[in-house]
Amino acid sequence: MPYCEVVKEHVDAETTLNNAGVKIFYRTYGHGPSRALLIIGLAGTHESWGPQIKGLTGTDQPNDDDGIVSDDDSGSGQGMEVCAFDNRGMGRSSVPTHKSDYTTTIMAKDSISLLDHLGWEKAHVIGHSMGNSFDHSSDVLTDTFYVFLLIVVFVDSTGAMVACKLAAMVPERVLSLALLNVTGGGFECFPKLDRLTLSIAIRFWMAKTPQQRAKVDLDTHYSQDYLKERIGTNTRKDVLYEQYVKGISETGMQSKDGLDGQLNACWLHKITTPETERIRSAGFLVSVIHGRHDVIAQICHARRLAQRLYPVARMVDLHGGHLVSHERTEEVNKSLLELIKASGVKKTATDWTNLAMEDPGYFQRRISLIRSSSEGKSAASPSHFIVEKFHRCLLFLFGLLVLVYEYARRALRVVKPIKVGPSLT
Repeated sequence: MPYCEVVKEHVDAETTLNNAGVKIFYRTYGHGPSRALLIIGLAGTHESWGPQIKGLTGTDQPNDDDGIVSDDDSGSGQGMEVCAFDNRGMGRSSVPTHKSDYTTTIMAKDSISLLDHLGWEKAHVIGHSMGNSFDHSSDVLTDTFYVFLLIVVFVDSTGAMVACKLAAMVPERVLSLALLNVTGGGFECFPKLDRLTLSIAIRFWMAKTPQQRAKVDLDTHYSQDYLKERIGTNTRKDVLYEQYVKGISETGMQSKDGLDGQLNACWLHKITTPETERIRSAGFLVSVIHGRHDVIAQICHARRLAQRLYPVARMVDLHGGHLVSHERTEEVNKSLLELIKASGVKKTATDWTNLAMEDPGYFQRRISLIRSSSEGKSAASPSHFIVEKFHRCLLFLFGLLVLVYEYARRALRVVKPIKVGPSLT
């Protein structure tokens, strides 16, 4: 099996010590002069990139398998080699035991080491927030902050975060940058607050079987319109439900150390203004692709990032949920191929972008924090900012209630009845 050992030259002294023995599992697909690095999100594995691997290369068989024959009849994927891998803490890659071993900077350095290992001087970088294997057992619920994240936040944008950080660290090695369902770190991890989100949070917390988890995951990953579509006599939700139950039953959950570490990376993630400027001035094009019905990563944060990267960024919002790469595979793959082609012909930023320059000002800078309606309309007013703060407070209070209940339940489980013998009289 192909592994890449993390190169210590890419890390500082402290991280070098922590990275001792860390190996990254990867797979390459297709052949050709154009190369793309696919970075998956929290709790996801390289296999989650299946629809994009097939669309970009014309094959879903890894190059380390014998007798590979591409079945790309359209020719759209010719001349492309892609690499997909498991991030540290997930799949077949190493699982460091300390949360401090996980940051988006460290994980970006893992990606750089992989580029060096493959001998790729430059590559198209594609990051996706796609994870679906949370471990909600009581052993994981040992940290106040992570209880809150696990139950309420559902943060799941690691891949795009790492891709963005990599582009800021080594912009000279990036041919183009695609960010799928991206959001920022910290409080930008919070989902939008509505009945569906609260329902998902409660059901996720109470789910104890693969069947219960599968129902929660479907509502988390896909738009309701997509799940209601008919496939013969069944709905798409019925078909996906069977696949999800089988997948969860066979693969199990992510380890506690890996989940804690990747959540830590999400929360601490931040792209600074100088990093944004490095990406913007590096000379490569950017595509920000997002499902407008994503209940995990709010599209307003993706739009905000795209605007910060003006004029090199293009915003692509599709009718889909968090796994827009699976729900709208054809449209996503088309957008990726357009980005790669535009980079190859050296299209200018002004010809590429579909955004308009915003005038400086407080409300213009904050407008992306406003929740947009499904029609894409939004309004900037002080009342919206108050609602935004109230939204965060409600999420925090809900997390505290869950935390109190969980600790009370665990405390009662620890207390055992004492057998009292007969008194001596």
